[in-house]
Amino acid sequence: MCGICGKLNFDPGASVSGELLKYMADAIAHRGPDDEGYYLSGQIGLGFRRLSIIDLSGGHQPLSNEDGTIWIVFNGEIYNYQELREFLISKGHIFRTKSDTETIVHLYEEFGEKCVEKLRGMFGFAIWDGRDRKLLLARDRVGIKPLYYAVTGHSLVFGSEMKAILADPEVKRELLPSTIDRFLTFDYVPGEETLLKNVYKLPPGSILVHQNGKQQIKQYWDLHFSPSTISFEDAEARLLQLLEESVQLHMISDVPVGFLLSGGVDSTAMLSLARGKTDRPISSYTVGFSNSGFADERPYARLAAEQFGSEHHEITISSKEFVDFLPRYIWHMEEPICEPPAIALYYVSKLARQYVKVLLSGEGGDEAFAGYPNYRSMLWIERLKRMAGPLDGAMTGILTLLNKVARSKHLEKYLPMLSTPFDSYYYSRTSTPFRFFNAHYKEIYSSDFAQSVEKQHSLLPVTRLLQHSEGQDLVSRMLYVDTKTWLPDDLLVKADKMTMANSVELRVPLLDHEVLEFAASLPSDFKVHGFQTKYIAKQALSRVVPQAILDRKKAGFPVPYETWMRSELKDWVQDILLDSETLSRGYFRKNAVEQLLKNNLESGTYPKEVFSLAVLELWHREFLRAAPVSSPASLHPVPVS
Repeated sequence: MCGICGKLNFDPGASVSGELLKYMADAIAHRGPDDEGYYLSGQIGLGFRRLSIIDLSGGHQPLSNEDGTIWIVFNGEIYNYQELREFLISKGHIFRTKSDTETIVHLYEEFGEKCVEKLRGMFGFAIWDGRDRKLLLARDRVGIKPLYYAVTGHSLVFGSEMKAILADPEVKRELLPSTIDRFLTFDYVPGEETLLKNVYKLPPGSILVHQNGKQQIKQYWDLHFSPSTISFEDAEARLLQLLEESVQLHMISDVPVGFLLSGGVDSTAMLSLARGKTDRPISSYTVGFSNSGFADERPYARLAAEQFGSEHHEITISSKEFVDFLPRYIWHMEEPICEPPAIALYYVSKLARQYVKVLLSGEGGDEAFAGYPNYRSMLWIERLKRMAGPLDGAMTGILTLLNKVARSKHLEKYLPMLSTPFDSYYYSRTSTPFRFFNAHYKEIYSSDFAQSVEKQHSLLPVTRLLQHSEGQDLVSRMLYVDTKTWLPDDLLVKADKMTMANSVELRVPLLDHEVLEFAASLPSDFKVHGFQTKYIAKQALSRVVPQAILDRKKAGFPVPYETWMRSELKDWVQDILLDSETLSRGYFRKNAVEQLLKNNLESGTYPKEVFSLAVLELWHREFLRAAPVSSPASLHPVPVS
């Protein structure tokens, strides 16, 4: 696990500055505090910061092939590298290290661009082929590892984080205004664009090739949903076998490995399946909050740790620690993302860094096996619509009347979907057209900003995926959209950047591509079965997870920010959102923001909306001001009343 960066000047006679390359690498030093390295050759420069995990003494980068014509900088882990190494040695390749990085160089010699198809793991890497004057950038199948790039008039600049790219003065910090509404539509920014003009995310499962003045992005992998005829019993057995294999591969390390425990099924299963797969002691980590009367995951994490024999550690964070970290949250995340649990992840990985460099977590299980409640809810909404047929309008009226009597938030949330086609309301699992910033954006946006908004453009990343998945069953379509948007552009951004902020590598066995492909091959009723979500995963894992954890209501990874924003943090929220600098940007009507804050304070109705606005403003202050990229612009603690 490392940080990479580099620059390719389009003019073969223009050399890359070594001083610039070091400045770029220093901007992401937190990703690799153990070592640094550089390759400079005329128009190309590659930079590297290392977190030593495999081949501690011999894995220095940049690294080349036997004759020095092909060079690589690599971030990630290749879990099948030992198998690939044996194959490559049989083909006559000579290895100088025991690292997984060198495997990729020789694979490239054998297979060229198609080398990525042989890799099982998480990665973002750059290869410079000096023979063909070709630069290859590659990102893993689902986007576990980030990789950004910028194209200027004279060069292509890339890095594991945007900070490395922004260290180059040739890359201008210019806002892309259309992405403001995209962020508020989703609470994150799906697709290849970022909030900065000409700075892009390389899509998951893709490579970028630049050669002879031409640049091309090619997709080498996609997730295909094609239900097989496998029996439930055989599928259950095969799933458990795959998960055991994936966990074993993810345990490969030359340093100790720990586990993040959320008290849920997936993280507990990862710890359970790791037993006996290492001769080192296993440790586990969880986080709680100083609030009383809030869901506490720690008792379930302790239960798992006790049952499976891990050395367990906990941390408790307060509202002050939450808000004090927010400037650094923005600086590390780089993209505006409304993800309060990310801050808890930062603190628990900071705790873990005292003991380990590698953590395993249960991320990805809900996306692979349909664990979120919205999958069940929307599936049943569409079934009700089909059953009602021509009586659809009457049924909507009856349910509306019931809602007025029962005053159910759940009914109120889903009622509008009864009269709206699925393709018109599914904006990924975090968004629908009925959310505040979609249904009421003309009321809160200033008139000028509202006129500039094109909702069709904001929705384009999801619209394309819905069109691509047309003809698939409903659950498969939702999982496909979420695997291509919410997963890489929200969940995995948080997972990578909050752990790497503490120089910790996070591994996610449930997102092994063979696990995902197997899950996609299963009939959807194996996943959402009646009213049960993640059905086959829970059945398979019932053999290895305590019943008390299996029977729990899904809690996610809750953070009491909703309560904090109405109590300890209310003055801070108001000060930042009604500040003259914030309002001068011209996005929002002051009276509408004041009303939003008032409504949230009185009823707690809009916590995510308020937090999103705060994140957006902090992002502007962090990334549009001419601040150094090596540290946050606003490190002073934020006062808490």
